[in-house]
Amino acid sequence: MKIEVTTLRHIHFSNLFMEKIKLWFWVPFVFALFSFSPNNDLTPSQSYVQTYLPLAIEEMEKFGIPVSVKLAQGILESDNGNSALALGSNNHFGIKCKNYWIGPTYYHPDDDFDREGRLIDSCFRVYRSIGDSYRDHSIFLKYSTHYRPLFELDPLDYRGWARQLQQIGYATNPRYAQMLIGIIERYELHKFDQMVVLGE
Repeated sequence: MKIEVTTLRHIHFSNLFMEKIKLWFWVPFVFALFSFSPNNDLTPSQSYVQTYLPLAIEEMEKFGIPVSVKLAQGILESDNGNSALALGSNNHFGIKCKNYWIGPTYYHPDDDFDREGRLIDSCFRVYRSIGDSYRDHSIFLKYSTHYRPLFELDPLDYRGWARQLQQIGYATNPRYAQMLIGIIERYELHKFDQMVVLGE
């Protein structure tokens, strides 16, 4: 029995170790991808990708959400991590409180109006860390029946994911899908999806 327990612990440690190796294996590719910038002067969006790529890879491996879509949403929703919402609450995906959120909150004007048509503050979720924001975004999409159609799509079909997010109503901007696709293609973020899925 002791041998079995030891073996299980060894297997568990080995799995964790391999997950970390696999996660960080792809990180150098982001530096190669952005090496075209003169004097290594990255744009805010490139810096965002460079910083949060490991989180996006981990979330894709655990939940199946494309790295490209995750990063593009983070870039767009948080203004490259520099929006008042992102800085004030670590919320990088604009996720509102909903009626079941019991954590800390942050009020910020967005797209909610009172009965008289006046813009009012919206309730957003607050996270202890940006990593928590990335994880909650994954859970929010994965386990909501509202977003279930997303996971019927090919994880390499970033255009389909972007259009479905808009169609389902993730954001009110009618150009939301077009904006996500533009970010993904401008920075070739779909290459990271291929790396994770195909090992290319």
